[in-house]
Amino acid sequence: MAQKNTKKKSPKVIKINNKVYERELLKLQNELVKLQEWVKHKGLKVVVIFEGRDAAGKGGVIKRITQNLSPRICRVAALPSPTEREKSQWYFQRYVTHLPAEGEIVLFDRSWYNRAGVEHVMGFCTENEYQEFLRSCPEFERMLVRSGIILIKYWFSVSDEEQERRFRSRLHDPLKRWKLSPMDLESLTRWVDYSKAKDAMFAHTDIKQAPWYVVNSDIKKHARLNCISHLLSEIPYEDLSPEKIKLPKRQPIGGYIRPPITDQTFVPEIYPE
Repeated sequence: MAQKNTKKKSPKVIKINNKVYERELLKLQNELVKLQEWVKHKGLKVVVIFEGRDAAGKGGVIKRITQNLSPRICRVAALPSPTEREKSQWYFQRYVTHLPAEGEIVLFDRSWYNRAGVEHVMGFCTENEYQEFLRSCPEFERMLVRSGIILIKYWFSVSDEEQERRFRSRLHDPLKRWKLSPMDLESLTRWVDYSKAKDAMFAHTDIKQAPWYVVNSDIKKHARLNCISHLLSEIPYEDLSPEKIKLPKRQPIGGYIRPPITDQTFVPEIYPE
C-alpha cells in the first residue's frame, strides 16, 4: 500500500489589496511628515540603517519614506565603493561625515555594515579588519547613542526563492537592469556564506542600545507598511501641523510689461500628440 504524502504545505499568504495598501501607505506618509516637523522642532538627530541581502526591498522602503519629505531634513546616504584614500582612513571615518546635525534624519542605504557582509564574504577586507570591526562597531554605535543620535537598524529578510525571482525579473526589465550587478549575481552562489556572515554580525552588534529589527520582506508592500509603521513607533512625536493658511492676494501688475515671448527659448511641446 502506497504511503500518503504527509508533508504539510506552507500556508498561503494573503497579500494586501492594492487599494488598501495605497490608503495605508498614505496614512503612514502623513505621519512621516508630522515626524519630520517634530524632528526639526526638537532638533533631533536620527539615523536609520537599512541592511539586508541584494533585492531584499530596502530601496523601495526608503523611496516611500522620503517621497513626501523635505530633502533638507531627510536625506539618503548611499555611499559608493571607497576610494584609495578612504581605504587608508579609519574605517568609520567616511560614514561619520554623513551623520545628521540637529533637526536632520539620515537614511543609510547600506552602511558601515558593508564590512560585516560583502567585504568579509567577498574577501575585500582582511580577517584582522573584519574581527576589528566586530569588536569596535558596538562601541562606535554606543558612542553615537550617547552623543544624542537616535539609531535605528533594520535588516530586510528575503528568502532565497524570492531573491532569485526578483533577480530574474530584473534581467528582463530595462528600467531595473542597472540594479543587477556582477556582485548581485555572485551573492546567489554564496547564499550560505552571507547567511553565516549575517548570523555573526547579529551576534556581535545586536546590542541593547541599538538592536536589530528584522523586516520580513518576501512581500514588498507588507514590508514597506510594517517598516514605516515601526519607524514611527520608535520616535515619540507630536502633531505640529500649522493652522490653516490663507493665500494673500497677488501683487497688482501696475505698470509692469512682460518682455515679448519671442525673446525666450521654450522647450518644444511634443506632448500631448
